[in-house]
Amino acid sequence: MLHIGKTTFDSPFVLAPLAGYTDLPFRLLCREYGAGLVVSEMISCHGLKYGQQKTIHMLASSPMEQPVSFQLFGAEPEIMAKATALLNEFSPSFIDINMGCPVRKVTKKGAGSALMKDIKLAEKIILAVVSESNVPVTVKTRAGIDKEQTTAVDFAKMSENAGAAAITIHGRTWTQAFAGTADWGIVAKVKRSVSIPVIGNGDVMNYKQGLSRIDETGCDGIMVGRAALGNPWVFKEEGRPESLNCILPAVDRHLELIKEHLDTKRQLAYIRNHIGRYFCHFQGSSQIRKSIHACPDFQELRYFISSLY
Repeated sequence: MLHIGKTTFDSPFVLAPLAGYTDLPFRLLCREYGAGLVVSEMISCHGLKYGQQKTIHMLASSPMEQPVSFQLFGAEPEIMAKATALLNEFSPSFIDINMGCPVRKVTKKGAGSALMKDIKLAEKIILAVVSESNVPVTVKTRAGIDKEQTTAVDFAKMSENAGAAAITIHGRTWTQAFAGTADWGIVAKVKRSVSIPVIGNGDVMNYKQGLSRIDETGCDGIMVGRAALGNPWVFKEEGRPESLNCILPAVDRHLELIKEHLDTKRQLAYIRNHIGRYFCHFQGSSQIRKSIHACPDFQELRYFISSLY
């Protein structure tokens, strides 16, 4: 069973932080469908410091989603520390530091995967966040910079020594980004090298496969990202239903959570990020998605979904 700090989770499966997707309604849905822990979208330390509205929206939370982790990204220890102090006010269960995002927009500022090239700076950031955090701090990183520089073991050891309570390893390198396949052998090596919990990430498409990865590597938990989009059943042993009528209750619940937790102006845009993915395996899915995107407002979208029963 997965443990981080004093928290024991009822499932070893974790919803990954996904920019544009892991908003509060989707996190709540995934908790309801069995995720043991859910993680927010990446939160900019600068956005927090300057009170940017987009960043503030990302901090919306609910007691019903606990335990929840808020993920910070940045490359300046002092600003990361200030952002951590601000995050404390929102009472997350954990604070995660993003040291693995390969996207150019993030790495060109020295954050995300770029921190794997500067382990001393990464250490200073972890120390700064740990010093200000009221809750356990975790780190998410990758197998390494490239196939010749698989630095995850050394990075994990440094993270543990700097005070990280757990570490997530994505089995791809920075240069791979989202291409190729994840190397779970690296996850196993990290698990053998540190005493803190290790969460594996990369290419887990279903519950059974996740359990197999735990058996193979000895890792403590499994983080699921893209495979959870339109598929909260990934956190359940029985998996995704095969019939449309069995899919629709989850869609309805997602819509309910959107309506409950987001203001009217944001509802339609947020659900459009998700909803087409629920139908991608069904005959006629292309027409369903077209009809969804043609809906002029959130209420019309709800009427359309109810017509599919």
